[in-house]
Amino acid sequence: MKLKKGINKKKFLLAIFLAVFIIFLVIVLIKTLSSPEASKNLEVTTVPTNIPPAPSPEIEKTIIAPGKTITDILAPYAFTPGRVLEIREATKKIYDLARIPAGKELRLLKINGRFDQIQLDLDAEHYLEINLEDSPPSASIKSYPVSKQLILIEGIIKDSLIAAINEAGEQDLLALMLAEIFSWNIDFYVDLRQGDLFRLLVEKKYINGQFSGYGPILAAWFINKNQPYEAYRFQYPDTGKADYFDSGGNSLRKEFLKSPLRYARITSRFSFSRLHPIRKIYRPHYGIDYAAPIGTPVQATAAGVVTLAGWNGAAGRMVKIRHKNAYESMYLHLSSTAPGIKVGARVESGQVIGYVGSSGESTGPHLDYRLLYHGKYVNPLSWKFQPAEPLAKEYLPEYQRQIRTLKTIMYFPLNFYFSR
Repeated sequence: MKLKKGINKKKFLLAIFLAVFIIFLVIVLIKTLSSPEASKNLEVTTVPTNIPPAPSPEIEKTIIAPGKTITDILAPYAFTPGRVLEIREATKKIYDLARIPAGKELRLLKINGRFDQIQLDLDAEHYLEINLEDSPPSASIKSYPVSKQLILIEGIIKDSLIAAINEAGEQDLLALMLAEIFSWNIDFYVDLRQGDLFRLLVEKKYINGQFSGYGPILAAWFINKNQPYEAYRFQYPDTGKADYFDSGGNSLRKEFLKSPLRYARITSRFSFSRLHPIRKIYRPHYGIDYAAPIGTPVQATAAGVVTLAGWNGAAGRMVKIRHKNAYESMYLHLSSTAPGIKVGARVESGQVIGYVGSSGESTGPHLDYRLLYHGKYVNPLSWKFQPAEPLAKEYLPEYQRQIRTLKTIMYFPLNFYFSR
């Protein structure tokens, strides 16, 4: 009985001790939390919900007039010549403001009364951005967000390819793109006939819902004088370069383009006896005369090396090019040669080498185009040129896979465009 009372007494004392200890801890904790240091440590920073939005920039816009310099444009906005020079020097590695393009829009962005940024449109899809708050100013070329759509277009030739493309609601440039694809097989002035048909699948680009330009033509058909032609675009996975082939992978390219001008009217053909318009005597005319306005670009009909570039008597200002397989081409009566065209220069097929003129013995603006094979003149319009190499065999499976989709769209067109 005494033992039991001893145990109860010990339990009672232990409970009192624990109660006192807990009360002590509570008092210490209250004092700690109520101290200034603790209040500071426990202070909660609240984020106000009524932060005013960043101010929208004021935008000053101007269209660059021909002949205006960047100094002329910025002077009315209190940019000193020294400040303009600093901006030019700081941005030169990205874009040289000494050659600003006429007709493009320049924008000045002002925030809180200070000009913060300059934007200059470079083309439909890119603009130069200059940050004036950086020291020195920094520049970069930005891209507008572009959306793309695949559009199927078809038409019938009534007058010209450009007129047919325009009738389909498209721009002249698309006609030039289509003509370039088939330019090894069709001369789009000489060969076109009323009733010729075309259909093409092209990528169109839009910025803010507005048309900004054409992407590549992915597939095209053309029926010329009842002869069907087809073209499908293929991009090489290793080089990124693209070219056009038919269904079997044969290249549309040939040794020579059919014409040195994209669009021109033939006024005189290859002949062994023609009345010379100036000398009034009958003599051979070993070329094709194309009438075109002065300044019309003239393109090399095949890759080669320039062997003559300059004045050549009655031929006036001319360019002569040596090509592989014993061919030479000549371009007479030019108004001028293109930059970089000189003896020894290498040129590519389709490269601009000069501009139509009326130099030498000429009665008006035109191009006299001539072709020699093994040193003898041949008729460029009737000569049979060899095709280029076909698509390499290792690419054929992927090419065939791609054109199956393109053919399905071309054969079974739907009544809506294909958005990408």
